[in-house]
Amino acid sequence: MKAIPAYAYLNVRMMPLERGDRYEDPLDDALEKNGLGTVTGGGTSLLETGEIEYCGIDLDLFDIAKAAPFVCDFLTKRGAPKGSKLQYEVRRKKIEEPFGKYEGLAIYLNGTDLPKKVYKECDVNELYADLNRLLGKRGSIQGHWVGPTETALYLYGRSTEEMKSLIADHMAEYPLCRRARVVELI
Repeated sequence: MKAIPAYAYLNVRMMPLERGDRYEDPLDDALEKNGLGTVTGGGTSLLETGEIEYCGIDLDLFDIAKAAPFVCDFLTKRGAPKGSKLQYEVRRKKIEEPFGKYEGLAIYLNGTDLPKKVYKECDVNELYADLNRLLGKRGSIQGHWVGPTETALYLYGRSTEEMKSLIADHMAEYPLCRRARVVELI
């Protein structure tokens, strides 16, 4: 059976190792187990600033009528955000199948303008754990990025409004969150 090349565009901001652990490796195992295809690679697209824009997974799929819905459902269950899509071509017709149901939120921590004491006494890893605890089953941090002037934490869950509400008090109290930007990811 001839393989059809496909690309799973993941509207998620995460580092390559995180992408592999959460999406690529489990998808490859599931595709091979079900005889539907294989993962052939993956990548991360960056903005001019060096920040992550989105991720993708290269695939070879067999029996596209079964494989395409399988991939979309599998990646959605693994936490794929809205705006994700499976792209492939059949008989010279380009097809895009949307998937994903989660919403994204980025917290940009100011890395230059807070008092030095804050950077010395606060730990982003502690904040990371606190936010995941507060989100519980309503969301999680799936990725991060460290830039020249700020650090971003990328949260994904069923509702950005709900996630904002769950973490608001902690964000207001934790010194490292002062002057942080909170941005909904589309």
